[in-house]
Amino acid sequence: MIRVQREDFDIGAELDALCRGKTGIGGLASFVGLVRDLAGDRRIGAMTLEHYPGMTERALAEIEAEAHRRWPLDAVLIIHRYGRLEPGERIVLVATASAHRQAAFDGCQFLIDWLKTKAPFWKLEETPEGPRWVDAQASDDTAAERWSR
Repeated sequence: MIRVQREDFDIGAELDALCRGKTGIGGLASFVGLVRDLAGDRRIGAMTLEHYPGMTERALAEIEAEAHRRWPLDAVLIIHRYGRLEPGERIVLVATASAHRQAAFDGCQFLIDWLKTKAPFWKLEETPEGPRWVDAQASDDTAAERWSR
């Protein structure tokens, strides 16, 4: 399941709904991304996430389909927020469920690594020096590359 939304989400309720009625699930892995108040040594007052509706959901669906091809996942959840978010607010929830924990762990890590590099979101940080677009990080590319091998 994929949702791109402005509003916040309830982590517990989302994970309960993902697994409800699926008694073959033996492992559930999740990742929650939060807005930080620092980027390197720069203070961040807020972050605005932008995206292109339709294009973003298609890209996330392709990433989700790839995770299903690689691992025996019983359920996948990707919720990504957009709009203006302040430090401490939730940005993203990724969860994977499988009969076995390793598939859930690997699938979840794959999804967040690929989301960071392949999902079409643009981030604008509000800093004391003014607004600044966030550049791609080499460390994110390196994390995603390991899944291409």
